[in-house]
Amino acid sequence: MSLRLLGSVVVLLAAVAACATAEGTEPAPPVPMPGAEARELSVPFDRYNFSPADIMILEAAEDLLIRDCMRRRGMEWEVLPPAVADDVEPPNRRRYGVVEAEVAGLYGFRVPPDRPSVARRFAARETRTRRLPAAAREAAYGKTGSCLGEARDHLERGTPQVDEALFNRLITETFERSQQDPEVQRVFRAWSACMWEHGLRYADPLAAVADERWTGDGAPTREEIRAAQADVRCKAETALISVWSAVEKRIQDGTVRAHAAEFQALRTAKDQQLAAARRVLSAQD
Repeated sequence: MSLRLLGSVVVLLAAVAACATAEGTEPAPPVPMPGAEARELSVPFDRYNFSPADIMILEAAEDLLIRDCMRRRGMEWEVLPPAVADDVEPPNRRRYGVVEAEVAGLYGFRVPPDRPSVARRFAARETRTRRLPAAAREAAYGKTGSCLGEARDHLERGTPQVDEALFNRLITETFERSQQDPEVQRVFRAWSACMWEHGLRYADPLAAVADERWTGDGAPTREEIRAAQADVRCKAETALISVWSAVEKRIQDGTVRAHAAEFQALRTAKDQQLAAARRVLSAQD
């Protein structure tokens, strides 16, 4: 596994029990910009992991390197359209469940659809993959000697070895430890009492997100939207996000100190890969 793939770990963890995107037959509401509440969330591990925006940079560089490789082999390669930076998902948007009032009002507990430029990029990728001839697909993605492998080797050249298994384990362990911290347990109880005032019974915000009533296909119900809006309000009234994130910061800072060499390797590998990707992109300007 390359280090770049670790970027998905936090995204998956942040969603925890994220529900399916709404697929109702009615016209979809406009997709809001990620709010300040989501953009401002950060944890110490972010310095060592690839954010969705970082992954976009790496993938854009890979795309150009694959194109050049395919051309050398006499094959065409369609480069994907770029995504607008402000459209890209913040790394911790759903780390603590829903935090944006606008998102709660439109989508309830469900994951908002991608913003337009991100959606166009993913759609273009699917179209390209579907139309790719078998020989070109093998050249691009084959198990040995592929252009994708060549591109990743280029971006990872000279970077230190990292212990991705350890990092993955620490991501999960520190998040779980934060939920058991006395300060977080106290704020969970305050949040739960606030939700009870709205007629909703949940032990913590992740339980609200995971409610089976919200996990089906289709647009969110009025009941789901009402519950999600109450969740966001109760988080604000109890300062849940600031308390929980402060505890996570303390736990993760301690973990980084306890594994200083491993985290230094992660940081160096990340920085070097991003620098290599930016050099590829700048050479094309």
